[in-house]
Amino acid sequence: MDLGPLVPIAAIGAGLGWGIIGLKKKQLDIVARRATDEAASERAQKQELEKRVRVLEKIVTDNGYQTAAQIEALRDRESEQALTKE
Repeated sequence: MDLGPLVPIAAIGAGLGWGIIGLKKKQLDIVARRATDEAASERAQKQELEKRVRVLEKIVTDNGYQTAAQIEALRDRESEQALTKE
């Protein structure tokens, strides 16, 4: 039995196998990059929310009613300015 013709077939099969492995690696790299980007975005959102919570805690603990009144006064002033510009 002559195994000579099987050598090119095995080489082609190995080449296809390496090609499939390379493609899967590229797909995994893309998935990993997306996950990293999403994690960075979620980290930024978390930090922003933590800042907002700190501000709210400060409002509640530092004479919250006075601070809330000052914030409302600023909002009212901004609303009035916006109306006068129109």
